[in-house]
Amino acid sequence: MTVPARTLRTNARSALRADSLIRTALLAQLSVPGGEVWLVSAWVSDVDLLDNADGAFDYLLGEDPPLQCRLSELLLMLANSGTAVRVVTQDTPANAPFLERLTLGRDGSTNLGVFLDQVVHEKSLVGPGWMFEGSMNFTRNGLARNKEKITYSLDETTAAQAIVDYRHEWTARGV
Repeated sequence: MTVPARTLRTNARSALRADSLIRTALLAQLSVPGGEVWLVSAWVSDVDLLDNADGAFDYLLGEDPPLQCRLSELLLMLANSGTAVRVVTQDTPANAPFLERLTLGRDGSTNLGVFLDQVVHEKSLVGPGWMFEGSMNFTRNGLARNKEKITYSLDETTAAQAIVDYRHEWTARGV
């Protein structure tokens, strides 16, 4: 059986952008919450991922849907809707706004874990049955400017193995 996968090579002049694939994966996850989503990246900016000015996503975004939705907001919505969200990144000033928004947005029922690891360099976003991996950090430059390679896969076995590996690396050690 062939597993659907696509490799993108992006840059500022290309019409190919990874943010649309990431947005679609996170919205699909929000529509059927559950399992775990792991974001692993040395650098993460709180990028705008969703323009909801026309209200097209109101049914997914809750009672008071935002007009724009940042990465942190989508991750918090997932963590509040039944998906366990885990973020692994470095403790750097560049990541501080994203990490602060995650911290301020959580409450007692938010299923969110943040792991700071000063030597992490892997770049991936993994959920139940899907996975993004490649050279791209989850930053404005990574999504829209830099020449990047990112592979999107619907290989359930690979995604499940990545989640097992991440649990072992970060939750078992308590980084």
